[in-house]
Amino acid sequence: MMGDYTICVRCVMDTSDPEIEFDGQGVCNHCRKFDLEAPRRWFPNEEGARRLAATLNTIKAEGKGKPYDSILGLSGGVDSSFLALMLHRWDLRPLVVHVDAGWNSELAVANIEKVVKHCNFDLHTHVVDWEEMRDLQLAYLKSGVANQDVPQDHVFFASLYQYAVRNGIRFVISGGNFATEGIFPTSWHGSAMDSINLRAIHRQFGERKLKSYSTISFFEYYIAFPFLRRMRVIRPLNFIPYTKTQAIEQLEAIGWRAYGRKHGESVFTKFFQNYYLPTRFGYDKRRPHLSSLIVSGQMKREQAIAELEEPLYDKVELERDIEYFCKKVRVSRSQFKELMAAPLRHYTAFRNWDSRHRLLKRLQGAVEAVTGRRVGTYS
Repeated sequence: MMGDYTICVRCVMDTSDPEIEFDGQGVCNHCRKFDLEAPRRWFPNEEGARRLAATLNTIKAEGKGKPYDSILGLSGGVDSSFLALMLHRWDLRPLVVHVDAGWNSELAVANIEKVVKHCNFDLHTHVVDWEEMRDLQLAYLKSGVANQDVPQDHVFFASLYQYAVRNGIRFVISGGNFATEGIFPTSWHGSAMDSINLRAIHRQFGERKLKSYSTISFFEYYIAFPFLRRMRVIRPLNFIPYTKTQAIEQLEAIGWRAYGRKHGESVFTKFFQNYYLPTRFGYDKRRPHLSSLIVSGQMKREQAIAELEEPLYDKVELERDIEYFCKKVRVSRSQFKELMAAPLRHYTAFRNWDSRHRLLKRLQGAVEAVTGRRVGTYS
């Protein structure tokens, strides 16, 4: 036991995930799933180098004669920043897109500038209308759902795909990777891409129309983009020996500066992950992150446990971030307390696209059974 929770003997996931299961040796289902999926999703070896070379050749060939051969979303975080360095070394010509949803830290802006200047990439920054973003952010807080990062995450990916379509780009380069994100409890929240859920929450709790806020429909995300437009999401970090520490070292060599904590590039994400989630739901997002590093061999379990014993927030820093949040979204401290006391709800309390996704997966399984070939869609 650790506190009031039972913890896995191999990683540091615990029963804050209500769907966690342990085998007779005390190893959790997340570890077993990682071991099962790693051989088909993670290639930090010669096989990965071969697959990556073939993919890069395809991207370059299809992009010949065009202004850009791919598109990359750059947040200023470790994964996307390091990936930009690698694309530069691989001689790709991505259109780099940054989505400013109003919560960038000053350091994130500086880091993005360092990376783009070093790589000599074209950067397009899409600035989200703040009044719409503010209204959506407050609607999510009023809803009491766990994933308060959806307003940022959804518009980031929606904008990225829309710029890709506008510029005739077929290859979307993602910093998502199995080595540092291989473990995550799906029970904690649903898909950030679920525009049906997003609009249902906003319809109930929002106060103004979302006129310019970009969204992606179920049809676009699962049918139009991957099949009709033949767009592919490429995750190169799954095909190289990728470790956070080495990535940070290489980034710091060009003047990029570390944030000191995961997702420090967004003031809201830091606040959401380190205060809102653990306070309201008992979810500590360090657990899946550290567990991923453990099972991928980047960290010892003892190190992870020691890190979990560190406080999520310094009291002075927390007070400063709450004050900043209240000022930014224009609420008083008493209104903030009301938002933090809103009834907790699961995302499924609102209309969503889960039933459509299940139907699509059944159809996909049927096609694969008949053809004997894997049908590729987004997750």
